[in-house]
Amino acid sequence: MNKARAADAIRILSVDAVQRANSGHPGFPLGAAPIIYALFSEQMDHAPGDPSWFDRDRFVLSAGHGSAMLYSTLHLFGYPKVTIEELKRFRQLDSLTPGHPEYALTPGVEATTGPLGAGMGMAVGMAIAEAHLAAVFNKDDCRLIDHYTFALGGEGCLMEGISSEVFSLAGTLGLGKLIVLFDSNDITIEGPTSMAFTEDVTKRMESFGFGVFEVEDGNDADRIAEAIAAAKADATRPSFIKIRTTIGHGVPDRAGTAKSHGEPVGEANLDVLRESLGWEYSERFYVPDDIYDGYRALAAAGDEKAASWSALLTSYKEQYPDDGALFERYLSGDIPPETFGEAYFEFEPKADASRAISGRILNELAEKLPYLIGGSADLGPSNKSTMNGSGYFSEDDRTGRNLHFGVRELGMTAIGNGILLHGGLRSYVATFFVFADYMKPMLRLSALMGLPLIGILTHDSIGVGEDGPTHEPVEQLAMLRATPNINVFRPADEYETRVAWKQAIENTGTPSIFALTRQNLPVLEGSGPDARKGAYVIETEAGGKLDAIIVASGSEVAPSIAAAKLLATEGFGVRVVSVPCLDIFEQQSAEYRENVLPAAVTARVAVEAGSSQSWGKIVGPVGGYVTMDRFGESAPAAQLFDLFGFTAENIAEKVRDVVGR
Repeated sequence: MNKARAADAIRILSVDAVQRANSGHPGFPLGAAPIIYALFSEQMDHAPGDPSWFDRDRFVLSAGHGSAMLYSTLHLFGYPKVTIEELKRFRQLDSLTPGHPEYALTPGVEATTGPLGAGMGMAVGMAIAEAHLAAVFNKDDCRLIDHYTFALGGEGCLMEGISSEVFSLAGTLGLGKLIVLFDSNDITIEGPTSMAFTEDVTKRMESFGFGVFEVEDGNDADRIAEAIAAAKADATRPSFIKIRTTIGHGVPDRAGTAKSHGEPVGEANLDVLRESLGWEYSERFYVPDDIYDGYRALAAAGDEKAASWSALLTSYKEQYPDDGALFERYLSGDIPPETFGEAYFEFEPKADASRAISGRILNELAEKLPYLIGGSADLGPSNKSTMNGSGYFSEDDRTGRNLHFGVRELGMTAIGNGILLHGGLRSYVATFFVFADYMKPMLRLSALMGLPLIGILTHDSIGVGEDGPTHEPVEQLAMLRATPNINVFRPADEYETRVAWKQAIENTGTPSIFALTRQNLPVLEGSGPDARKGAYVIETEAGGKLDAIIVASGSEVAPSIAAAKLLATEGFGVRVVSVPCLDIFEQQSAEYRENVLPAAVTARVAVEAGSSQSWGKIVGPVGGYVTMDRFGESAPAAQLFDLFGFTAENIAEKVRDVVGR
């Protein structure tokens, strides 16, 4: 198969798809098609007949706007369901070819990419997962895990700060099986990159500890393949390959210009492109059989590699039955039945910070779940997020399960996603809750992809105290609760914290965020199994007529109970509802929600050291709030809780006011 014609087939299909949709980004595929061809045809182990083969090389298109190029490549290689009809349905409702690649939708797509640079971070996570699993399972006579992670992006990916975060860490860790392909075309949406991006990218990557390679002619598939092979030979460092391309190649009035980036080339230019490339077929979406045959021969070779690995796995299990069984546990995420048995909920009842409680639970689980891996953005001692005795993953010790992410919250979260996307491991990340702001873009991708990332976010309120308003989260609870498919847990005591961890580990399709306290929480007698339903009645005072309901979370549950007891002495019937996870409560049956929050009782007060914005649906139009709708102050925590009214007396006064309306 002629390599130039094979790459041109990717170009033709991609631009035809964009034109049919009248929407998309043709410039990147026109420039970068030889890159993806050289990679997929010669240097990447992948199996169209078995796209989820575990030891396949991973490919992440960080420049997700170039999705048409990826879909065209997958189609030509014969990936299941990526038919010519799907290319014709590019960017249409319910197609397998959406505007940006989406994980778990299109066979062959390894990650949801769209925000530039995100794919780079996830690729680093995949490379970490590969290195760790290889260290755990490989034998001198059997390399069960032995694959590369490739990421392809452009100037936009490198401008985004996340790329510096993750590449700095990748170089520090010596991730020799990470290879970054840089499509260097000097153009972004607004025009030449010289307007805003003049750094020497190769020197930057060298400073991070990458081996750097350059290809001056982005149309030379042989030279690109040689550069990738050379990168593979440099096993001690991650690699960065700068490939000079021309955006919009083949369309003379657009080539090398910003205009080719994000709009169709126009119907007339489809013929111009074909003439420019020497593509003799005028029919749209047409590729001759000889090119299809060439691609399918390459695909068959990949399928043979997948079959060989399956045979290797069978042999591995026979030769090393214990490790083979353990490997299956890693892949399945099997949870031993005793993990969350009765003993799990047996603990010494004592006042403690939920961050400390979480730390104890994490270490209990680490002993039972060997595939658990994670760490903190340089706050491990504060977050209580270290697995004792599990070592630290490093260039010298790939078996360590603790990760030093450094002060890199955004990159940390992307890496956590990448570990999960790779498979075989469960990842968690940790920092102060206020820095969820730095994590949010990657948490959004966690939710969008349905990844069960766990976030241990401590110092959850004005309880941070003396550090002041810069470190006191106010709006972060509402921000994350507003994000679809994220469970935000704010437990009020150890029982609720244990329920949160159980639900997070058992959940395989939703990220979980723990908002945990710095200050001690008292033992609550009423906490119990119904915490798993997201909200439950933890206290009812002065039986008979129910006059009011207080709904609270976390550290504010205890003063809410105290307020109910105070009001009971005045003849009020008050129920306290603890809400460890508002998201899960909203998923319960209408009957259960009515039992907890009877519609007839409209006198309701929400109590939480955070924004009131989460509580409108529950409190209703005549309810009240004891919440934080302003920034905090710098002072000891106890003083701040008094100052902002999180006391039994003030909560009781708010209830009296609401009942009297």
